[in-house]
Amino acid sequence: MDLWHAYRLRWKRRRLLFRIWRKRHEIAAAVNRTDLIGPEAILCFATVRNEIVRLPYFLKHYRKLGVDHFLIVDNGSDDGTAEYLAQQPDVSVWTTTQSYRLARFGMDWLGWLLWQYGNRHWCLTVDADELLIYPDHESRDLKALTTWLDGQGHASFGALMLDLYPEGPLEDAPYVPGDDPTKTLAWFDADNYRHQVHHYYGNLWIQGGVRDRVFFANEPARAPTLNKTPLVRWSWRYAYVSSTHQILPTRLHDVFDFEGNSKASGALLHTKFLPMIGAKSAEELERGQHFQNTALYQDYHLHLTENPDFWYEGSCRYGGDAQLVALGLMSKGRWV
Repeated sequence: MDLWHAYRLRWKRRRLLFRIWRKRHEIAAAVNRTDLIGPEAILCFATVRNEIVRLPYFLKHYRKLGVDHFLIVDNGSDDGTAEYLAQQPDVSVWTTTQSYRLARFGMDWLGWLLWQYGNRHWCLTVDADELLIYPDHESRDLKALTTWLDGQGHASFGALMLDLYPEGPLEDAPYVPGDDPTKTLAWFDADNYRHQVHHYYGNLWIQGGVRDRVFFANEPARAPTLNKTPLVRWSWRYAYVSSTHQILPTRLHDVFDFEGNSKASGALLHTKFLPMIGAKSAEELERGQHFQNTALYQDYHLHLTENPDFWYEGSCRYGGDAQLVALGLMSKGRWV
């Protein structure tokens, strides 16, 4: 990286931190239990809206992994989400009715919470429809993983976002809140991923999966970005750029090495396509808060309201972390 580019990235990070500071008044604490956060606590940060169906399993999954406290921003839910979260003893809740899109899709709000509470903690930043897994996660929790990362001198951990879907039309698959969503969304695309180095941020930029195949076959360059850096030993000087796809300073998103297999990485099981996807897509078409490119993503959300079937003969049934390692979709690296 040349000196001029490094200088520009430093100033971008400073501008993002200033923006986060300016946006801090858009969120208000509803239930603040952050006094319970211990010095070694692992924290989870998320922005949610109308996620009452997903939250019971989301919290169960991350509690089992070893998250000690959840810091969640509720963006105007009207389905009982905020009330449900307020009842959870390990959750602090902030509320806002401000624009999700104008807050960089919630990252300004979470950036302020990370700034206030995340410094020196291992922090996991995810969406309500993302479930982090990694090699041997059933037997070794996040405390084991982060202790190992600290020992290796790594301050971050990467994950591929893996879109899961059912066999048959999306809205015909039954789901009961609290159940493991991978039992409903039991399939994924296994072999259509590609990556390149991002021209500006220098991170590995990964695309592919079912959304690439179904929605962006004619415009693959516009397919969703699948690389994320969700787990970071946080510093108040850090800032996410675009969701958790990019982070500054850029050394933190140097987390993938699929060819050399020297770096451990995980997967974010993406449970977006549960049966309520049609209703949520119709709402997003009306609200227009989840996309910048209106023409492109309006077609995407419109198609999701039509109860599509993503399954095809090349679909692969999800079988756990060892399967994803064998397929090269995540790596054990030196994590043994």
